[in-house]
Amino acid sequence: MRWQTLFEARWILFVVIFFAAISTPWLHGAVFLAVAAFWLLLFGYVLWFFRDPDRTSSAAPGDIVAAADGVVVEIEDMEETEVTQQRMRRVAIFLSVFNVHTNRAPIAGEVTYLKHFPGTYLDARNPECSKKNEAQTWAFRNERATLVVRQITGAIARRIVAWSKVGDQVKKGERFGMIRFGSRTEVYLPLDCEIVTKIGDKVAGGATVIAKFPQA
Repeated sequence: MRWQTLFEARWILFVVIFFAAISTPWLHGAVFLAVAAFWLLLFGYVLWFFRDPDRTSSAAPGDIVAAADGVVVEIEDMEETEVTQQRMRRVAIFLSVFNVHTNRAPIAGEVTYLKHFPGTYLDARNPECSKKNEAQTWAFRNERATLVVRQITGAIARRIVAWSKVGDQVKKGERFGMIRFGSRTEVYLPLDCEIVTKIGDKVAGGATVIAKFPQA
């Protein structure tokens, strides 16, 4: 358990404890046991959801790692109009309520851009969510390229958390934020990168290599 991550669960845990405290004292017997078990399981799930295991990233400088845990749902070329103003390759990862929701830097470098956008809360598996949902865009730059990462909320996720800021130097695989509950994370890569993942692959943020820079 990592305290910075668990801190984001403080109000959820408080609500669970509060309602458990006011609902169970009036119950007896089997009903009490059933209700108490429900609140205990819910409390345990919240703790489990906010787990944040340490990860080891590839040391190869040309490797690009996943920015989130989940399933790769899209790989497509498109115009990145917010940061680079170039055509890039987008790798989109869907995070279910069972995935670790910490986001990690796909490369080592400097955080050069960070902007939050209000929006709706479509299901994160809906392709339209990339345009319409609340989101936060990051850019990570090193001597090889600038990569763009978008954190996108979903139907359940309603809060995007930033732990880094513009100007920070981050290591590959370092935590820079999280999204609470089911959501979507997109990584925009230069077109000359070799994609080594495919749609349907399960990836682990900070650990799974999803692409490689061309050899110098």
